Amino acid sequence: MISRLLAAVLAALFLIVPAFADDADLAKLARASGTPEIPGLKMVWLAPWGDVGSANPWRNIIVHQTEGPAGSARGGAQAQAKNPTRRGVTVWVETDGTVYWAVAENLVPTHGDGANRNDNKYIDNRSTYRQVVRDNSIGVEFAGNFPDVASGPTDAQVAAWKILVKVLRTRYSIPLDRVYAHNWIDYKDARYCEGCWLATLARVWGE
Repeated sequence: MISRLLAAVLAALFLIVPAFADDADLAKLARASGTPEIPGLKMVWLAPWGDVGSANPWRNIIVHQTEGPAGSARGGAQAQAKNPTRRGVTVWVETDGTVYWAVAENLVPTHGDGANRNDNKYIDNRSTYRQVVRDNSIGVEFAGNFPDVASGPTDAQVAAWKILVKVLRTRYSIPLDRVYAHNWIDYKDARYCEGCWLATLARVWGE
């Protein structure tokens, strides 16, 4: 399992995705209001950005994977937009790489409630136990691991994530070591490690 994960991570490092001209371009876009066009991302804005200073003080990013089929991110995002604080997340990513921004930044969806993983199975949990919770963590949901929950994200999702995670970290000043997989902080599904590959990729990319 570990060797397969490592091989997948190494392969993803060589993914060619559109790049920003420089960090200044990224910073300007990431701190904007409204519905900016972000190079390399197909973003569907169900809730536009406001003044970043009025956003919820997000300190962490939690990566989720839903057991829905391809195409389910759109429906999940639309349902979330209608009822922002329902169980779900702020950002949804479809199998084709389309990103849906579903919830206004000052609202808190219900996800990552417990932060009850304290067994150090995946990471050192001293800093996450009952600390990385919905009120301080923006959630990103990747659709498509159905019917095999252990199947990974698509190449298009990985390419979108490489840009999206940088945008999120820049917009909310989130340190690299505060990008977490759902299974790293919460007890979830024993069949697979939810979000672990994507969170690992984010940390490797940022080094």
